[in-house]
Parts: sequence; structure tokens; C-alpha cells
Amino acid sequence: MSKIIHLSVPAVSERIRKLEDSGIIMKYEARINRGRLNYKLLAFIFVNIEATNDIQPFRKAVSHLPAVLECHHLAGEYDYLLKVVCMDTQDLEQFISSELKTIQGVQKTNTIITLSSIKEEINR
Repeated sequence: MSKIIHLSVPAVSERIRKLEDSGIIMKYEARINRGRLNYKLLAFIFVNIEATNDIQPFRKAVSHLPAVLECHHLAGEYDYLLKVVCMDTQDLEQFISSELKTIQGVQKTNTIITLSSIKEEINR
């Protein structure tokens, strides 16, 4: 990186440290090829929660589910949007029936299966 931006290694390291300390760089991650691990199905699941007092239990439970890559609180018709990765449709069915719908307060779900991903960025 120092060669590209024409700064010394210590100068670049110091700038990166400052970005980390200020919270701009939050963490470093590896991009995993899900297909090579047989997780070939990507789905988005809209979720409605029954009551306000079910929100915290839902958030806690969903944050511990390995299949859930992302969870977003929404404005509009649905309360949450989950980005989920599974091996196949049977795995997705098991996840929805045996894990997601057993969480306290999950009232309704709507699942969209991804055929292909044209662009997928971690950050922007």
C-alpha cells in the first residue's frame, strides 16, 4: 500500500491505526467462497414480529443463527429483512421451519430465493 500511495510504511501504518482508533475501520474480514463450502443457496427473508415485547428476544435469537449473514430492521410492511445462506432448498426449509419460526414473536415470513448475484459488496 505504501508504494501505491507513495508514503513510508510507518506513515501508512500510523494512518491505518488512526482509522481503527476512530472507529472508521471496525474490523477485518475474509471473504468466503460460500459455493465451495456447499452453501449455494442465498435467500432473503422478510419477517414480521407479533408484538413490541418480542423484538429483543428476536434480535438476540437471530444474531446467534449461523445461517443469518445479515439482519436489518425495516420501515414499511415488514419489520426485519434477513440475508440467509443455506446448502439447498431442504436446508432452507429446515431453517425456516425449525429455527426461524420457533423464535418467540415471529408472526409471518416471506422468502425470496436468489438465482444469482450480480454484485455483492461488503462495504461501501
